[in-house]
Amino acid sequence: MLKEHSRYIKSLNTFPKILRYNAAHWPNDVAMREKEFGIWNEFTWKGYHQRVEWMALGLAHLGIKKGETIALLGDNRPEWVWGEIAAHAMGCFSLGIYQDSMHEEVAYLLNHSKASVVIAEDEEQCDKLLELGDDVPSLKYIIYCDPKGMRKYDNKQLIDVEDLYRMGRDFGSLHRELYDKMVDETNPEDVSIYCTTSGTTSRPKIVLLNSGRFIEHCCSYLRADPRQAGDNYVSVLPLPWIMEQVYVVGQSLISRQIVNFVEEQETMMADLREIGPNFVLLAPRVWEGILADVQARMMDSTPLKRWLFDFALKRAGNALDKGKKSFLAEVLLNKALKDRLGFSFLTSAATGGAAMGPDTFRFFQSIGVPLRQLYGQTEMAGAYTIHKADDVDYDSVGVAFDTANLKVINADEQGLGEVISKTTGMFIGYLNNEESYNEDVIDGWMHTGDAGYFKENGHLVVIDRIKDLAKTSHGIQFSPQYIENKLKFSSYIGETVILGKARPYLSAILCIRYSIVAKWAEQAGYAFTNYTNLSTLPEVYEKLMSEVKKVNETLPEPQKIRKFILLYKELDADDGELTRTRKVRRGVIAEKYGDIINSIYSGDDHVDVDTMITFQDGSTSRIQTQLTVANVLPVDEPEVITNEDTRIAS
Repeated sequence: MLKEHSRYIKSLNTFPKILRYNAAHWPNDVAMREKEFGIWNEFTWKGYHQRVEWMALGLAHLGIKKGETIALLGDNRPEWVWGEIAAHAMGCFSLGIYQDSMHEEVAYLLNHSKASVVIAEDEEQCDKLLELGDDVPSLKYIIYCDPKGMRKYDNKQLIDVEDLYRMGRDFGSLHRELYDKMVDETNPEDVSIYCTTSGTTSRPKIVLLNSGRFIEHCCSYLRADPRQAGDNYVSVLPLPWIMEQVYVVGQSLISRQIVNFVEEQETMMADLREIGPNFVLLAPRVWEGILADVQARMMDSTPLKRWLFDFALKRAGNALDKGKKSFLAEVLLNKALKDRLGFSFLTSAATGGAAMGPDTFRFFQSIGVPLRQLYGQTEMAGAYTIHKADDVDYDSVGVAFDTANLKVINADEQGLGEVISKTTGMFIGYLNNEESYNEDVIDGWMHTGDAGYFKENGHLVVIDRIKDLAKTSHGIQFSPQYIENKLKFSSYIGETVILGKARPYLSAILCIRYSIVAKWAEQAGYAFTNYTNLSTLPEVYEKLMSEVKKVNETLPEPQKIRKFILLYKELDADDGELTRTRKVRRGVIAEKYGDIINSIYSGDDHVDVDTMITFQDGSTSRIQTQLTVANVLPVDEPEVITNEDTRIAS
C-alpha cells in the first residue's frame, strides 16, 4: 500500500481507518495466520476487520467509553491485535502487558493506567487477574479468548470473547452506522498507544504515542527496509514490545504483509520452517539461542560432518570479508542450514532491543542470512536506524531513517558521547510523569542515555548505557556490555555480568547455557542432577575457563577477565534480575549477589551459598551449595597505561 496508495496516507492516518480500507479493497487476501493444533488457520482482511468491529461494538454495548484504557495480556495471538485496533476505534488507549509479568507488575500497570478492560489469553492470565481482586479497582471486565478450563468460574467480570463478538454483532445490527462513525472520528493527534519501557533501573514508565506519528514513522521505516504485499512475517517477540508493535500492527497494515502466529514458543523454529518467512525480527538472545542450537547439533554429529561444517564456515567467512559468496560453502553448508532454520526465503532479517555481539552477527551473515542491526527506543516508536542491505557493519547499528535526526553530544577527544535523537514517531510524554519527560526531552531532543560515536562511514556505534560505562580503581575504562556480548558468543554461556567498577580488575558472574552444557556433560560421561549441581562440576569450570580464555585473547590486557564464578541459577526476569526484554538490571545484581561479588575480590577461593529461590508457580526451594572462584589470570597490580590504551573496547 505504501507505493500503490501513498496519496491516501494523509487520510488513512489511524489504524482503524487503514484496516477498513484494506478490508474494502482486498477483502479476500490473507492478513493473518495462526497455528492451532498443528493447523494454520487463515484470517482475511475482511475477517480481521469484522472481528475488530464486533469487539469494538461489544465493548461499547458493555458501556466502555472513549478515553478508557483497554489492556491486553497474553501470548502473541490475533485477538491481541484485534483488541488493540478495537480500542483505537473506540477512542480508547491500548496497553500491552508482558504475558509472563508477575502479579505485582500487572497490578501496577493496570492501576497506573486505570484500565477498565483486560483482554486476556487464557485461564492462567484470568487467574492472575482474579487474584488481584480489589487491588485493581478500575477493572470492570476480563475478556478471555481461550475457553479451556473456564467453565468452572462464576464471575460477572469474565466474558468469553465469542460472547463479546455476539454482543457486537447484535448491537451493530441496531446501530448500523455506529462503527463507521467511531472510525471516522479517530484522530491521529490523539494518544492511542500506551507502551511500557524496559525498566532497567526501576518500574517501567508508560510511554504515550499517537497513531498518526506512529504511522508516519512506520512509513519511513518501510522506505529504509521495504516490504511487499503478501510477504510473510512470523511474530515471536512479545507484542507489548514496541518493535513488535511496529511490525505486527503498523507495518502489516501499511504494507499488507501477512502476520503468522506460532503455536507455541517451543515450536517456533519448526513453524518458521513451515512458513518460510520473507522477514524476521528476533531479539539478540533468540539469535544467540539459534546459534547455540546449531553448535549443539554439531556436537552430536560425526567427526567428518564437524570438519565439513568448520571448513565451509571458514570459507564462507573468508568470502564475506571480500564482499563475495563462496559457492563451495553454499553447497556444503549454507543452503541446507538456511532451509533447516526456515530462512531460505528471507529478504531481510533484523535484531534489536539489546546489543548483539559482532561474532554472532558475523556468523549469520556468513551463512547468507541478510541480518541487520536496529537501534531505537520505546519513546521514539522503536527503531530509527538500520543497516542498508549493501552496507552492513558488524560493530554499528547502521544509519538513520530519512525522518530521524541523530547527534552525539558532550563527546570526548575520541568522539564518544551521549546519543540524542528526534524522529517523526517521537512520543509526547510519560503517563502521569511529566518530571521524567522533562528530564529526558530537552529542546525537542530525546536524551537516550546511551554512549556512542559516529564512524567515518556515517554509521552510529552504540557502546553501552552511559551509566553502565565503568572504570576500575586503577582508572581503566571499560564497557561491560561489550565484553558480555563477546562471552555470550560461546554456546556454553547463557547470561553473564561483568564486574569491575571501582575494583582493581575485571571479573565475571556466568550462567551456563543448561541445554548445551548438559548435552556436553552427558557425552563426556559426567553425572549431574540439576542446573545447580551441573554448574559446580570441576569439569564444567574447566570448560568455561577455556571459553573465557578465548575471549580474553581478543581483549586489551587491562580489560581481560581475571576471575569468574558460575552462578547456581539462571538470571530471571521474575526475580527482577532481567527486564522483560532480557536486559541485565545491574543494580539488582549488585545488591542481590553482593556477598558473592565481595568474595571474588577478597581473595576467597570459594563462596558458600544458602538461599531460597521462588519458582513462577509460587513454590520455593532451598539451595545449599559452594561456588568456586575460578582464577583465569594473575591479579597483580596492572601497570600504568596511556590514554590511548584505555579506550573502551569497541
